[in-house]
Amino acid sequence: MNTQLIFNEDSAAEIYIDVFNKRLRVDDIRGNIDKAIEKAEELVQAYQAEKLIVKGRQEQYEKLVEHGFQCEAVIDGYFLGSNLVFFCKYYTIKRRTSQQWIQEDQIIKQVLALEGQKQTTPPAEYQIKKCSYDDADALALLYGNVFQIYPTPLYDPQYIRRTLDEGTIYYSFQTNGVIVSAASAEVNSFYKNAELTDCATLPEHRKHGLMKILLEKLEEELKMANIYCAYSIARSLSFGMNAALHQLSYSYRGRLMNNCYIFDKLEDMNVWVKDLSKG
Repeated sequence: MNTQLIFNEDSAAEIYIDVFNKRLRVDDIRGNIDKAIEKAEELVQAYQAEKLIVKGRQEQYEKLVEHGFQCEAVIDGYFLGSNLVFFCKYYTIKRRTSQQWIQEDQIIKQVLALEGQKQTTPPAEYQIKKCSYDDADALALLYGNVFQIYPTPLYDPQYIRRTLDEGTIYYSFQTNGVIVSAASAEVNSFYKNAELTDCATLPEHRKHGLMKILLEKLEEELKMANIYCAYSIARSLSFGMNAALHQLSYSYRGRLMNNCYIFDKLEDMNVWVKDLSKG
């Protein structure tokens, strides 16, 4: 993924060009929205992207609707307390169509009907730790084993080390010296929010509730840094991951259609949000 910065006398924005996922994302448009969108759509054509995402503000809603965008999800409090709205536009019929949408509606309905679940304590041989450079190789091995395809190159230890340098926090569970479960918090230090992401557990270790514990540890770290907007984007077909977020008091805020490649196909992704200041 590479970044282009748009700066002219009328507008400014950052555009992330994601060739692997055939999409572009526009972050934080300031000034003239029309000019910024015009430039973004030129890049859509240049890179033959199928989807354009704008991380917009609520006050930009009407202007982006004029340009053919639709709201797919919201993150409460993303911009230093103001809400972010995911506005999306598609450039192929195939990308604009989801074959799993009705099934995913049923999954989210079942998830939202779940009651809170008491936290379980994993067996003593599972040890939790905050990860460092020294764990990059083991983390990469875990992610490579769990995900056949993933939107970012987590199978590369150097990529993980780079994210650590940029402020991403990783927690993991180990047993017998092997990392078997991990998750991260990708921190936006400017807008004071964090995405809880890169959640992976080896199949044979998924019965102990490890992921919920990792997410709670990440939340503790964020609160210590005075970051209270936490969100996560989960595979819409994953009952377990969506259930875990719901039971940790995250609120469902929409679904991003055909958002990225995971495992063997493009997948829809559910957006979940939590205000950590509310305990």
